[in-house]
Amino acid sequence: MLTLTRTHASTARFTRALILTHNHPHLVSLSRPYSTDPHPPAQASLTRSPTLEGLSFIQLDRPKAKNALSVQLIRELRELFEEVRFDGWTRAVILRSAVPGSFCAGADLKERATMSQLDVARFLYNLRRLLGEIEDLPVPTIAAVDGPALGGGLELALACDLRVAGSTVTKIGLPETRLAIIPGAGGTQRLSRLIGSSRAKDLIFASKILNAGEAERAGVVNYVSAEGQSASEKAEEVVGEMLQAGPLALRAAKTAIDTGSQLDLESGLDVERLSYQTILQTEDRLEGLKAFAEKRKPVYKGR
Repeated sequence: MLTLTRTHASTARFTRALILTHNHPHLVSLSRPYSTDPHPPAQASLTRSPTLEGLSFIQLDRPKAKNALSVQLIRELRELFEEVRFDGWTRAVILRSAVPGSFCAGADLKERATMSQLDVARFLYNLRRLLGEIEDLPVPTIAAVDGPALGGGLELALACDLRVAGSTVTKIGLPETRLAIIPGAGGTQRLSRLIGSSRAKDLIFASKILNAGEAERAGVVNYVSAEGQSASEKAEEVVGEMLQAGPLALRAAKTAIDTGSQLDLESGLDVERLSYQTILQTEDRLEGLKAFAEKRKPVYKGR
């Protein structure tokens, strides 16, 4: 199994960072340390599935902090999601925890206590960038929630296309109003778009915490794993079905849905038409038709 950890930023990203640093020097700093350790252990990792070609796993790995979102973890996640965006191999991503019984406990409040207001603004800026980059990834993403997903942890899952919860998970929610704040990394917007504004208000206003079954019934998660099955294992089943589709078709479908859902119907239909046109001349489309006629499984090559 190939394992990758933090990677060097691409030239394009480096250029963007230079521009942002010039225009907003108070906001952009992806490498500001909050640890005295000059070589801290990696807090996230990237692995490739040994059984499903095209499936990459991005894993949170802060066992002592229940995967709380730190400056370092956010930086590493941004680098790893950039890696799968451009690696030419990945067709789907499962975001999961390497820590048993944990998904993400939200922001690292111990680290937050050491931050100035400027540091907090920088932290939120980079967290929002991370979630936007996950949402904009051209391939399907699934959050495998095998433990509590609270505050920023749920916001991280909401940035993914689908969410799978483990059957024993008992803590899923956005409890920020109990702390006299509100969800600040897209929670108010992504949750309301997912389940409707009235349901989102009910959950956020009262800081409600849901178990896996309640989250599924509310529409917050798409699937709950079977008893004795982890969320990651269930997510792999879901991805296995996805990977039978043409990879270019998956990308086009995601683009059409994500872009069109933000527009009026007529504009959304235009997006769908343009997305459809992008796959009309592909080899995969012809292979799909040929395989159907020959009553066999298609062999898609992403061309």
